[in-house]
Amino acid sequence: MKSGEINIRVRYAETDQMGVVYYANYFVWFEAGRTEYFRQLGMPYNEFERNDIFLPVTRAFAHFKVPARYDEMVRVVTDVTSIQEVRIAFKYEIFRENELLVRGETEHAFVSKNGKPVVLKKQNPFLWRRLLEAAGENVE
Repeated sequence: MKSGEINIRVRYAETDQMGVVYYANYFVWFEAGRTEYFRQLGMPYNEFERNDIFLPVTRAFAHFKVPARYDEMVRVVTDVTSIQEVRIAFKYEIFRENELLVRGETEHAFVSKNGKPVVLKKQNPFLWRRLLEAAGENVE
């Protein structure tokens, strides 16, 4: 799979007094993009949870170029940039029409419900292979 995409209309509650999106909301949109990416792969996030695999954020970054404003339609494009046995990384781009507003990244660890690191390849080889295939990487 190349990219996952989701369209979001900016809600009033997501803006500040100047009518622009408050910066923390872009990270919420990254999550929406990531969730939709998994759904478009046919592996919704709750499938990970049913298999005792959780994905807490270990690193997050955003480069803000142009603000989004109330009632605009934005498009979040999500890609996997790296898959390792104990972590996965994503890249996000948020557009208004064809104008790039924000570029960001998040990295997530694979952990169990009690927060212990999980080697996904061993814990769930089926999900591991599906993620590799989705990212276009060679499946062993």
